[in-house]
Amino acid sequence: MDTKGLEDAAILMMSLGEEEASEVFKHLTPKEVQGLGETIARMKTIPRERVETVLERFANQAQEQSLLVTDNDEYIKSVLRKALGDDKANLLIDRILQGGDTSGIESLKWMDASSVAELLRNEHPQIVAAILVHLDYDQASSVLKCFTERQRNEVVVRIATLDGIQPSALKDLNDVMSKVLAGGDKLRKASLGGVKTAAEMINLMGGSIETSVLDYVREADNELAQKIMDNMFTFDDLEKVDDKGIQLLLKEVQSESLVIALKGATPEMREKVFRNMSTRAAETLREDLESRGPVRVSEVEAEQKEMLKIVRRLSDEGQIVLGGGGDDQFL
Repeated sequence: MDTKGLEDAAILMMSLGEEEASEVFKHLTPKEVQGLGETIARMKTIPRERVETVLERFANQAQEQSLLVTDNDEYIKSVLRKALGDDKANLLIDRILQGGDTSGIESLKWMDASSVAELLRNEHPQIVAAILVHLDYDQASSVLKCFTERQRNEVVVRIATLDGIQPSALKDLNDVMSKVLAGGDKLRKASLGGVKTAAEMINLMGGSIETSVLDYVREADNELAQKIMDNMFTFDDLEKVDDKGIQLLLKEVQSESLVIALKGATPEMREKVFRNMSTRAAETLREDLESRGPVRVSEVEAEQKEMLKIVRRLSDEGQIVLGGGGDDQFL
């Protein structure tokens, strides 16, 4: 959700009152709660016209909604089993509804990365890998950064080679986190982990850590390292995104963030951005880039990672098609 969307949601929540707003918060993810809470705390004064506009739009959208089924999970199971048969349907159901038997692990999503890392620091890399694949990529990536280089590398290799999680592994997770996962012997193998998961986590590490992890994986298994790299989408890969996708991205990026991100971009990438802006906006951006002094690599990488998060979200929403798979210096 972009900044305006968060602000509109915050206005709506503040208009509901404490009791009603608290009920809404119960249905949000940790990341959504944090983003919405920070936005509410930041908004001190709001024009009456904007409040009325937000409430009117919400009322209109609410009227257009209709409850089609009362139990979505059971509906999905029933339809897929009738269409595909039990065996094929069960494979899809596990993927669509995965996490139904992992409610305990949700508690980790409310913890900061350093706390999760401390909890897992002395556990076997295979156990750590099995836990991290349940977290969002950015949180898992932050946890990995808290580990030593050796532990981080060993965990990433296991994430990349993880072919689902067997019931016995889930039982180990129960021991580690005091019954984090429930179910026991009847649990199905969960389709988590793999090359794509490892690539997404590494994508968010950036800089020398990313290079170190890939070098370690390459030394252990060159083919595996290549598969991970094939699934990674870097800032330079934005050159493969079509013009429409770049235009969608630029609508959601602040001018200051774009200037810093482009300080570390190739000339080709810069030209692609200029080409997808109005003549006046492109000229202003050129001037800002030329007048901006040295910027630390860490700042450039941070802004580029934020842009990549937007790209992945737009990709998940089907709005963008992705084409393809350090120490501070100054740029």
